[in-house]
Amino acid sequence: MSSLRQEGHHSGYGTEKLLRVAEELPCRELQASMLLSIMGEPQLFCVPSIFIYGHRASGKSHVVSVLLKELELPHVIISCAECISVALLFDQVLLTFFGGDAAAALPRYPSLSDFIRGYKKHRSCSAAEQTRYIVLEKAELLRDMDANLISVLVRLQELVEDNVSVFFLSDIPWDTFRPNTGCLEPLLLHFPDYTRAELQQILSRDRHLSYSADFYASYIHILLGVFYVVCRDLRELRHLAALNFGKFCEPVTEGKATESDTHKLWRNIEPHLKKAMQTVYLREVSSLEWENSQQVETQTGPLRGLSAHTHVELPFYSKFLLIAAYLASYNPARTDKRFFVKHHGKIKKAKFLKKNEKTSNHLLGPKPFQLDRLLAIFYCVVESRVAPTASVFSQISSLVTLQLLTEISHSDQLDAPKYKCAVSLDFITAVSRTVNFDIVKYIYDFL
Repeated sequence: MSSLRQEGHHSGYGTEKLLRVAEELPCRELQASMLLSIMGEPQLFCVPSIFIYGHRASGKSHVVSVLLKELELPHVIISCAECISVALLFDQVLLTFFGGDAAAALPRYPSLSDFIRGYKKHRSCSAAEQTRYIVLEKAELLRDMDANLISVLVRLQELVEDNVSVFFLSDIPWDTFRPNTGCLEPLLLHFPDYTRAELQQILSRDRHLSYSADFYASYIHILLGVFYVVCRDLRELRHLAALNFGKFCEPVTEGKATESDTHKLWRNIEPHLKKAMQTVYLREVSSLEWENSQQVETQTGPLRGLSAHTHVELPFYSKFLLIAAYLASYNPARTDKRFFVKHHGKIKKAKFLKKNEKTSNHLLGPKPFQLDRLLAIFYCVVESRVAPTASVFSQISSLVTLQLLTEISHSDQLDAPKYKCAVSLDFITAVSRTVNFDIVKYIYDFL
């Protein structure tokens, strides 16, 4: 905070504003102070471009937006993930700085020259008393746009002859970001990952008002002890903290423990956190569904079958491929029309069921199936449209490598490889539960 106050004294920013900025930027005072010193006096020309990089959720966007908003500097913040074309980017810049008439004057498909001419034309009518800032979040996506776009934005101040500065915010370093065509080098500013002590300090600020600050800080300490090894993302940790706090304070709410009974609280929350650790970043279910499942498990006991660690390691479409493989192995091929074709017409039960069929397919074991049948069932059971890309076939190979599928065709047979499903009913039931698919309705033996 003292560094920000000192920087404000030299740069002409109000002390009151800088105190508000420091309060909103915990553990990022150094980066904010460096950025302020780079920006300099609002009336003077700033550096043409700054490249700010660091891992996801390291505070880049937050620091820049807080500084610009609290200091009331003219700026526009653009997410490159939302700008599917350069036209949207140019339109947003001109609209923010010069109004709707400037944006409307652009052609439907503007070039870089059109944007520069439009900017210079309206800049002469609306001179800047302070530096204008263009902030580009997810800037690495600019590499997929016009080949010369980054080179132009880096030297935009020179091209439009205006006091404008461009901030590139990216998750990747400049060496990886730099375009192949070459360009001027922007000023680099790195945001390091938060340390464990900094995460403890930041997350403890979100304490629940019904409990003491020390109680919530002890909860965050336990949470970081479990998750810090696998996750340093502030947003993810904040989500996990909010999601699991109810379980942590459950013994206190029920009167079974006090806030100082650390051992009892740890024993209550430990298995819950370890199970939640398997879903970090995955978001297989919504927060509400997760909480409801925990309540059901508390009332009925843990679900048997597949453990959490086993099923969450599979990608989303791999689960549906495994479900399709199980159905292909244990359902007769003649029943596929009955299960997977919507308008199959009326099929009499006498014709549908084989005469004198008494032996369960599950007792006979899995039967081989061809690749085309597997893919046909897969495209029927998965809800979203999936293109038959190489990634789908690579996931089938991964299932074979994991020994969840068994390839039984000869290695020289390329036209129609055959497979068998190698998982149990309990296993596939637990997998299908994670994607909200009721597999029992599609199994021939359970009709």
